[in-house]
Amino acid sequence: MHHAQIPPASLALLKRGTAIPAHLLALDANRRLDERRQRAMSRYYLDAGAGGLAVGVHSTQFAIREKGLYKSVLELAMQEALHWEPLDGRRPLFMIAGLAGPTAQATAEAETALSLGYHAGLLSLAALKGADEDALIAHCRAVAEVMPLVGFYLQPAVGGLHLPASFWRRFAAIDNVVAIKMAPFNRYRTLDVVRGVIEAGAENRITLYTGNDDHIVLDLLAPFTLMRDGRPVTMRIRGGLLGHWSVGTRRAVELLAHIHQAISKGEAPSELLALDAQITDCNAALFDVAHDFHGCIAGCHEVLRRQGLLEGIWCLDTNEGLSQGQADELTRVHDAYPHLHDDDFVANHLARWLG
Repeated sequence: MHHAQIPPASLALLKRGTAIPAHLLALDANRRLDERRQRAMSRYYLDAGAGGLAVGVHSTQFAIREKGLYKSVLELAMQEALHWEPLDGRRPLFMIAGLAGPTAQATAEAETALSLGYHAGLLSLAALKGADEDALIAHCRAVAEVMPLVGFYLQPAVGGLHLPASFWRRFAAIDNVVAIKMAPFNRYRTLDVVRGVIEAGAENRITLYTGNDDHIVLDLLAPFTLMRDGRPVTMRIRGGLLGHWSVGTRRAVELLAHIHQAISKGEAPSELLALDAQITDCNAALFDVAHDFHGCIAGCHEVLRRQGLLEGIWCLDTNEGLSQGQADELTRVHDAYPHLHDDDFVANHLARWLG
């Protein structure tokens, strides 16, 4: 499928910029898929106003593939996207499927996602460690032959590769790339992506999304002006595709709307700037920065467990869980920043989502 075949309203939403949570995985005490709570999470995100769902991505746990859950998890989310009636009524969505593994696996996953109705694939290159740039680009082109792509700069601390500006220039030149999620958690490497897109002359086709959970607000507020052929070219990061937004999703949607409004007025209000540090403080607890991100998925699970959406924080990998002191840190930031969590929203609608 070419990006020209994406429904116009969905593609326009992606380009305008929206809040897309990286979907988590609900398991029961036996570490089997809890379908009821998996659906409840999708319903929460949709009722919160998310512009789409990213499923089968890092936050959903890459191990769903070896456990044979990839298609099931993608299908559950798509069923809710098609049939759930959100609180604010039905609206366009942009649905993204995580794609991983070597070329044969990634293309097969793209075919599965496409058959289920997903609009684009978020392509992880973690399985291609050691491959040179030519091999990486050949891999990306092969998968782009199947469906539109969202590029993914995953931070090395959780399995990503170092990808220079030359890679992003060549990647951005692939016609079926519609967006890039930048999540290197590094200013220099984030700029490499922007530079690559601008050098490829692809700034009107490719929409930038932040995945830098440590720098969300300023990523969304700041213009990125770089030079091409002696002239300035400005791009903005239009939306977020974030693991951080798998919790507090209602607040995230409100935050992005506030930022879009401020940009339209040419403003950068001090209260928005102050939120950047507060949200980063929350993310340090959520993603377990103190222990090199060991508890990054379990931390998100713990927030939803406390709210009642999840029964427990179980991960497919039995070694994944909260780190020492992480629960206390989650309590600290929860109490310090009540304006950043969704406790009341979840409490008011939990029975509807679990019904």
